[in-house]
Amino acid sequence: MLSDLLQKGLVPTMTRLLHLILGALALMSNVLAGPVHEPGNGTLPLVLWHGMGDSCCNPLSMGAIKKMIEEDIPGIDVQSLMIGNNVIQDTENGFFLDVNTQVSVVCSQLAQDTRLKDGYNAMGFSQGGQFLRAVAQRCPSPPMKTLISVGGQHQGVYGLPKCPGESSHICDWIRKELNSGAYSDLVQKHLVQAQYWHDPLNDDLYKKHSLFLADINQERVVNVTYKKNLQLLDKFVLVKFLQDTVVDPVDTEWFGFLKTGQAKETETLQESVLYKEDRLGLAAMDQAGKLVFLASEGDHLQFTREWFNTKLLPYLR
Repeated sequence: MLSDLLQKGLVPTMTRLLHLILGALALMSNVLAGPVHEPGNGTLPLVLWHGMGDSCCNPLSMGAIKKMIEEDIPGIDVQSLMIGNNVIQDTENGFFLDVNTQVSVVCSQLAQDTRLKDGYNAMGFSQGGQFLRAVAQRCPSPPMKTLISVGGQHQGVYGLPKCPGESSHICDWIRKELNSGAYSDLVQKHLVQAQYWHDPLNDDLYKKHSLFLADINQERVVNVTYKKNLQLLDKFVLVKFLQDTVVDPVDTEWFGFLKTGQAKETETLQESVLYKEDRLGLAAMDQAGKLVFLASEGDHLQFTREWFNTKLLPYLR
């Protein structure tokens, strides 16, 4: 059952992923090519962006998601983003390639794709959720219509209790780098997770040195273009995993976060300065019915096919 596969490895370990790549290269070409779709089916194309430790085309994760959506929405054109020249580079870039560079690469890819000229929907998994939001804010052409963030960390993270790649020790190394100097120039430029590390105890450092998150969240100045572009979305769907052991704090998946100056109490989006001052346009979107808050009972990125079909597919049809 697909739900079993998803729960075992939606975001695989680095070691497992590399073994899968070496053993399934013949399958990859078919996944990347995708099915032939009949034009004019009336469904907008869908762009997917995977999470940390994953790749565009792993048959146990994004490949399975792509196939599932194509089975349930006949004729839909689903594109799973690859950042790099192959799946190994794609996986590595999710850890080490500057996020702003990744967003720029994706914006260029989408702008050159004539299939998207009339608009597209987007679905980001884990960190892919906030990365696609950056695309919506910075690159309004072609137009993104609906953005679905599945476990995205929109106010960043403060902690890494568990993450993909435990057996390869990469998570231990990431934790060490983040704890020792997340806002140093070296770490910020070369570690993706540092670019959405949000330390409530060092708010000034975060606002000054965060290369990615502080920018797209309007922490330094209000970029009117970002605000206007985000409000062009028809729907912005935020999925929170109630038993999440990967994302800390989990409230970030609904744009909540820890209150500034301490690391215990959280606040909701509606209680935040971001919302009260409407620095990003989220309050206006909320009042217009454009924000959708959904919850899943599972751990990070764990859900059943039934839940996915019932809760998310209606926003893609």
